[in-house]
Amino acid sequence: MNEQLVATAERLGKALQKAEVKVAAAESCTSGLVSSALGAASDSGNYFTSGFVTYTDSAKHRVLHVNEKTLKVHTAVSEATAREMAVGAKEVSGEQASIAVTGYAGPDGGEDGTPAGTVWFGWGLPDGRIECLQRHFAGKSEEVVQQAALFALQHLAELLENRA
Repeated sequence: MNEQLVATAERLGKALQKAEVKVAAAESCTSGLVSSALGAASDSGNYFTSGFVTYTDSAKHRVLHVNEKTLKVHTAVSEATAREMAVGAKEVSGEQASIAVTGYAGPDGGEDGTPAGTVWFGWGLPDGRIECLQRHFAGKSEEVVQQAALFALQHLAELLENRA
């Protein structure tokens, strides 16, 4: 396991424990790497409860309740899908926080012309807000996956650390 990923997961774990919340992860292109990093971090049982790998559209719909119309109209790699994945992870797990990741790691992008390396993120926050961001990462598929997982963990840690 990448040491930087685990260290970032531990940083997030401290922020989650300080906020007295637990997190669930909903992953597509990262195929469970966010969950693996959280599980490898120390004291993870105190802040991480579940991870959902929903690689296909049907799994996103069946497991996380992403609306089929959202997937058809916006595609799996979109803000709308990342948002619904983040909401679904919170609802299915019963947790107060979530991380959602959906993207094209490569080597190919989407049929709609979206380039490889495009990743959408969604974070479900304890106050009920859902924040979404898109990022483009360069490199081979494995490098994109690593960068996406790291960003997903880092950003939630920052959001929690900067809460008023």
